[in-house]
Amino acid sequence: MNLRAAPTWLFDLDNTLHDARPHIFPHLNRAMTDYVREHIGCDEEEANRLRDDYWTRYGATMLGLVRHHGADPNHFLRETHRFADLPRMIVHERGLKAMLKRLPGKKLLFSNAPLHYTEAVLREIDIARLFSAVYSLERLRFQPKPMLGGFLRLLKNERLDPRRCIMVEDSAANLKAAKRLGIKTVWVSTSTRRPPYVDVKIASILDLPRRFGRL
Repeated sequence: MNLRAAPTWLFDLDNTLHDARPHIFPHLNRAMTDYVREHIGCDEEEANRLRDDYWTRYGATMLGLVRHHGADPNHFLRETHRFADLPRMIVHERGLKAMLKRLPGKKLLFSNAPLHYTEAVLREIDIARLFSAVYSLERLRFQPKPMLGGFLRLLKNERLDPRRCIMVEDSAANLKAAKRLGIKTVWVSTSTRRPPYVDVKIASILDLPRRFGRL
């Protein structure tokens, strides 16, 4: 393929490049509930209620804590993303590194997770060198997907034409935001539906090269 015509890939991390559901997400859920409970001084039931409320209103528990309780976002991310045995908790498909190498074009990591966690996962999977840049939540100035501010910051920093970008995600809401900006979208999902803002749906990240022609 003509590399001058190659796209720029925007890859999500959790549940896209690896499966966070078995071990990592349960740990994060417990850690975030504990953080809310200890920071505010409430019981577990109230902590879970606040988490749900802030997630619905702001798209992230952290944003609600910052806005209403004066939490330090860096402290929240550091404390909730501590893993005693991260290598054992990561689940990913064999062949991921080889697949990413086959894709033409620049690759960026675009995640709502903090930098220390994102970089650690990429190192454990041995794909860190395949990404030109990592856009973690800190680098997005704490504007997580699907907020457009994070998208616009990435596009501006990298001097990208959104029409030459392809976003690969497990979150339909994040892809909907990407599509508003003209970015092509790939949904990693086993769902039987395909929303109109999804250009290609794949059940496994390893299917990406096979479906690349449709993009």
